[in-house]
Amino acid sequence: MVTFARFGYRKTSMEEVARAAGISRPGLYFLFSSKETLFRAAVTQALNRDITAVEHVLADTGRPLSERLVEAFDQWAGRYIGPLASDVAMVIEDNPDLLGEIIKTPRRRFEELITDAVAITSGREAAPLVAQTMISASIGIKHQVASREVYLERLEVAIDLLLR
Repeated sequence: MVTFARFGYRKTSMEEVARAAGISRPGLYFLFSSKETLFRAAVTQALNRDITAVEHVLADTGRPLSERLVEAFDQWAGRYIGPLASDVAMVIEDNPDLLGEIIKTPRRRFEELITDAVAITSGREAAPLVAQTMISASIGIKHQVASREVYLERLEVAIDLLLR
């Protein structure tokens, strides 16, 4: 993903990816038949890792809900703030046709997880709107800040307000 982020999907060559991975180009082609297959696998792996982390954080009911939500958003979006990290997010966002359901399914799952967590305090009826508003706030904050720390500070305020 770092190589794709550095050069963009179209300009990334299998040679560059192989070099970054420390394997030969034929070795890379043995594992992945094309750049598209490799890119899809890399994005799938990253999104699955993020969703698993979110599920784990939200399942820890021994912690206050607001803390768990902030950490869940950090696992989902916060790690993609900063120069190289934002480039990774951008290369994913810039290739929706290439990714299709690979990107849509985890996004829906993230929204479901946030909705279920919020339903405990907001009620089942209000939870979808509260969760969607949290997600919108996260996206807006993410595009306005330069650091993960500032993102988390502002997100904490938004989540506290929305949980009231």
